Amino acid sequence: MPSSVPALPLGGGTTTDDQLIDRFVAEVRARHLSEWLPVEPSLILDLSQGCPGLLALMIDDGHTVLHADLQPRRPDIARNSSGNGRLLQVHADPLAPDWLADKSLDAIVAEGCTLSSALAAELTLERLCAALRPGGRLLLCVDSLVAGLAHLAETGRWAELADVPAADVVLIPGDAGQVTRCFWPEELSGILTGAGFEVEWIRPRAVLTDETLVRALRQDAQQLESLVATELALEVRRQSESIGTQLLVSARRPQPAAGS
Repeated sequence: MPSSVPALPLGGGTTTDDQLIDRFVAEVRARHLSEWLPVEPSLILDLSQGCPGLLALMIDDGHTVLHADLQPRRPDIARNSSGNGRLLQVHADPLAPDWLADKSLDAIVAEGCTLSSALAAELTLERLCAALRPGGRLLLCVDSLVAGLAHLAETGRWAELADVPAADVVLIPGDAGQVTRCFWPEELSGILTGAGFEVEWIRPRAVLTDETLVRALRQDAQQLESLVATELALEVRRQSESIGTQLLVSARRPQPAAGS
């Protein structure tokens, strides 16, 4: 499926390093989602933040997408879409999905590390599992422990850094009083299992470093596709490892046992 992510003038003098990295991440997200989406048209809850290109991709694929956001309704959120699906926007808290009916969804996409802002992620995931139909799937991206440790070190929070090995929950203070929850693979697997999910796989994201990406794309903008393919292959090969700044998870609500 062609990418629905707007192109940037890669390699041009006006393109910043951050734009190069953002473009790469958007392409990786789009490839992941395209490979993960249900084959048949489905009802998908989108909790992603800052990923409008993914909405267009899902709609282009013929799905009905329910996008939850606390921001005002934005009619142009999927303006790049020309597919047969449709977008339904709901003004609701994506981290407190009590407004969802049980067994009403075919799939849930939570990209952009949305659930890293859910300090009580266990409760959010329990509710999301209940809202999925049996066999329904969840695609979830969260900040990794690697990212949290790096942030603590960069900001000189040595006391918090020293406390991490003994912490049951790792919370990382950020700007403007924001707090982010970071996870390691074993913890995330346990939380999902406890919420009722069956974990299919947990993979690291951002195996390739920012420095590697920027250097390669500055030398040759046409390397973007090969870099994306390399990143995806490395993520599969290093599945369940505690590397990368994010963790990507695919999980499923199990089908009821025969006769139950």
